[in-house]
Amino acid sequence: MKKQREIKTEKELLSDAPENYMNDAQLGFFRLKLTSLANELLSNAGETTQQLRKTSLIPDPADRASIEEEHSLELRTRDRERKLLKKIQQAIQRILKKEYGFCEETGEPIGLERLLARPTATLSVEAQQRREKRQRQFGDNSSRY
Repeated sequence: MKKQREIKTEKELLSDAPENYMNDAQLGFFRLKLTSLANELLSNAGETTQQLRKTSLIPDPADRASIEEEHSLELRTRDRERKLLKKIQQAIQRILKKEYGFCEETGEPIGLERLLARPTATLSVEAQQRREKRQRQFGDNSSRY
């Protein structure tokens, strides 16, 4: 049995033959990319926790307000990262099931360029555009009911 080569760079990935789309080497590349991103997010969350624990008493109300605003901003960022982490974990599960890289709506390939830009993508560009158009058309009215 022939061992499949490992893809280490984006350039190697993009130069791979089209018929190799989402073969084991490409899935391995994206799994590594997603795992690395998840580890980075978890590290950031740990640093934020340590930073928030280092609160000290600051007598000046203006300084205290500035620090509280910074903490609020940091927590919003971490909340976005927490949501991204969930998407990353879902993408890794799709890799394990060999469903990664294909549009949830159409079943068509999402495309390597799109996955490099947004590794958690679940829709092709066209399907995403259709979804956004529907949301613009119907999203505003649906929130009233």
